Amino acid sequence: MIKKYLTRTNSFKASGLVFFFILQFQYSAFGQESILDSLSNELNLVKPNLNSSLRDSSYVNILNTLATEIRYKQRDSLLKLSEEAIRYSKIIGYRKGEVEAYINLGGYYSDGGNYPKAVTLITKALKQSRVYQLNNLELRSINYLGMVHRYQDKNELSLRDMLAGIDIATKLDDRKFLSLFNMNIGNLYLSLNEYSEALNYYEVSKKFGDSYGNEIISAYINSNLAAGYNHVNEPETAMKFIDAAISTFEKNNTTDWLAFAYRKKGQIYLQQADYKTGLSWLEQSEKLYTTIVDNERHKTYLLLALAEANLNLDRDSISKIQAKRAYDLAGILKDKNHKKNASKLLYLLYKKKNDLVESFKYLEIFQQLSETLANDESKKSMLMLKTRMDYEKQKQDLIEKNEKSLTKQKNVIASILILVLILIGFILLSLKNQKNQKKLNQKLKQSEAELIEINETKNKLFSIISHDLREPLRAFSNLIELFSQGEIQKDTFLSFIPKLKSDINYISFTLNNLLSWGQGQMKGSFTKPVIVDLENIVSTNINLLSEIASNKSIQVLNKLEQNTITWSDRDQIDVVIRNLLSNALKFTPKNGSVIITALENKQYWEVSIQDTGVGMDKQVQKRIFEYNSNITTYGTNNEKGTGLGLVLCKELIEKNKGVIWVISTLNQGTCFKFTLPKSKQIYNLSD
Repeated sequence: MIKKYLTRTNSFKASGLVFFFILQFQYSAFGQESILDSLSNELNLVKPNLNSSLRDSSYVNILNTLATEIRYKQRDSLLKLSEEAIRYSKIIGYRKGEVEAYINLGGYYSDGGNYPKAVTLITKALKQSRVYQLNNLELRSINYLGMVHRYQDKNELSLRDMLAGIDIATKLDDRKFLSLFNMNIGNLYLSLNEYSEALNYYEVSKKFGDSYGNEIISAYINSNLAAGYNHVNEPETAMKFIDAAISTFEKNNTTDWLAFAYRKKGQIYLQQADYKTGLSWLEQSEKLYTTIVDNERHKTYLLLALAEANLNLDRDSISKIQAKRAYDLAGILKDKNHKKNASKLLYLLYKKKNDLVESFKYLEIFQQLSETLANDESKKSMLMLKTRMDYEKQKQDLIEKNEKSLTKQKNVIASILILVLILIGFILLSLKNQKNQKKLNQKLKQSEAELIEINETKNKLFSIISHDLREPLRAFSNLIELFSQGEIQKDTFLSFIPKLKSDINYISFTLNNLLSWGQGQMKGSFTKPVIVDLENIVSTNINLLSEIASNKSIQVLNKLEQNTITWSDRDQIDVVIRNLLSNALKFTPKNGSVIITALENKQYWEVSIQDTGVGMDKQVQKRIFEYNSNITTYGTNNEKGTGLGLVLCKELIEKNKGVIWVISTLNQGTCFKFTLPKSKQIYNLSD
């Protein structure tokens, strides 16, 4: 690893002051790690002197390697090494060394919370790496830039960076960075609590990491997989991955990632409320962070976990110190989520001491940050969805541009061939050109149709957001403003609570449909069939919608048997049932009824949801499942709708290998029917 930098001469021309700095650095910074000792010794071998050539780059290479190795061990030395590497690279005109040093320097400022400075440096490195065609450093710059954008809470920019990196790494067949980019996208979704999406990207990352063959990278991926499975409450799977990671890090004496893995294992035990065992692993991590590892961001994670464990073990004084340190570090790093978690712990600790003033102070901070982060999380999800849509469109535009360029090249070549072979092949070439032109036209038509579909999807999304979600939010905001300014009294304000609750339920319901449909349109959702008890799903949704039914005095009857078992995706069918039941309640007047039944066939179940509502005419029935039909109606109590629910139902039923249709008569009622495959095995669910 080290000798590859020593293929040139070992003589340099520079001042003795530089070498004095290196000697001081060698004996003060790396006494604990053999690899750092070795790198420092190599610097001694290639030290610059007044009589040597200025063109050798070994000195810069080792400076940059040292900087990379000590990033999480001695941040101050990282700064000095990177600045020295930049200075000397400029003297000898060594572009690769200069770009790598800018990346390391960006990492220094990122770790210290100075994200604008980090972005400036890494962007500079990215531009230069492209100018000088340094592919590996280009990928490294993109990866660092994406991570800094994530630390800035700019998830959409981070996602854009990682997607661009995947495209470049795919062209270069760079499996190392393919694994890293997919893992970092998984981290983005994990931060938004979208665990299924996160695990999908972690599994892809693991596939590339294992094929790349670097066990350190594979161990790092295993650590993140452990975190993902811990969040979905699969502790055994999480423990399997974290133990494998720890084994690799211990074998290779990779102390920075070993500290990271110990913390992850401790957090798995905390999730299972085994605070004593969890604390022992967290304390092992703390030893490494105290003696070897210098990483403020990871220390913040660790301090929060330690404070939680000690709080639950009634070690309040220790917990308070750790929570306060985490709170202060989160402020330096501008990390709202860590600050929120730290303020919650401090609130609980001061409340336990009956210190009401301090307790209330941190409670207010916690509530403010929770509200801010909840709003930010929703915005981030929407922005990430839009980013994926825009990125896919840009890719499509680029493909179309390349196809046109390729077509132009083919036409030029064809013209030359025609001139050369005109006497012997005029007729044959003409026929061939006609055939090629026909194929090209078909491709262009297909591309045009796909672009139109993407545009319609975008228009539908923004139409729903601007018309169906903005208005109730604006009304809610105006009401709050009037109340806060004293223009309406408390009693008047409270009289609006039922209406506000209805609007919020509507917004939540619409957002769930919108995100489910948007993921499907962007090929971001996957159907995962399992054994599903339809009767249980129907009962759950009847309970969820019971208040609506009660308000309209509608009787809802579930006539499904307990053995109504299907082979389908549980979450997707839950969305279908909820939408169809909600529609039935919406269009059924007071004192009506809704009945859910199921007819068993040889290969499938035929489910019916029959209401005694207003019904619909034949024309509406024909268009009701078309997403661009613009059919939006109001319920019998003037309930709102987006026209998206039935479109989503049709897509989800078809993904589960079923069909859906409607039978309706005006003023008599409507019956929605759909089929789902029967499960191959029937289990006694009452056992």
